[in-house]
Amino acid sequence: MQKFILAGLLGSSAILAGCAGGMMKDESAKATATLGATQGNKVAGTVNFVQSGDKLLVTAEVTGLSPGMHGFHIHEKGDCTAPDGTSAGGHFNPGGKPHGNPDHGDHHAGDMPQLVADANGVARLTAYLSAVKIGDGPNNIIGRSIIVHAAPDDFKTQPTGNSGARQACGLIVAK
Repeated sequence: MQKFILAGLLGSSAILAGCAGGMMKDESAKATATLGATQGNKVAGTVNFVQSGDKLLVTAEVTGLSPGMHGFHIHEKGDCTAPDGTSAGGHFNPGGKPHGNPDHGDHHAGDMPQLVADANGVARLTAYLSAVKIGDGPNNIIGRSIIVHAAPDDFKTQPTGNSGARQACGLIVAK
């Protein structure tokens, strides 16, 4: 009987340790991107990512924008060397889906909500994404880039959302 109780306690400890380890992993997965202006622009900011279970929390603060809405996407390449930001490639789309609104329907994994700049050109965003993550697998964002566009994303035009020129670019790196 003592062997059974001991085995039961050891098994429970292993399960609890596994659960705790899983929670710690989710809470420790973080990334950031520091946005730099493309040629002729003054847009700058920081985008932070925290893995929260099966969702990715995104917080951003971006300055130097014209007031109003701006397309905001994760792009496929972690390369911001081109003066116009084109070295970042297209939207991150490992699932081969059409461009669309991240809040509903099919969309690129890298499609994100609009940035909305106030009268001072400052945009703050807090959003949860479900199509991307920090970590292993095809939907991992580490080593990709963030692009801020000049115009609003119409969430319809393929493959870009007709969001205009790239005003800022930042490489996504693990924290």
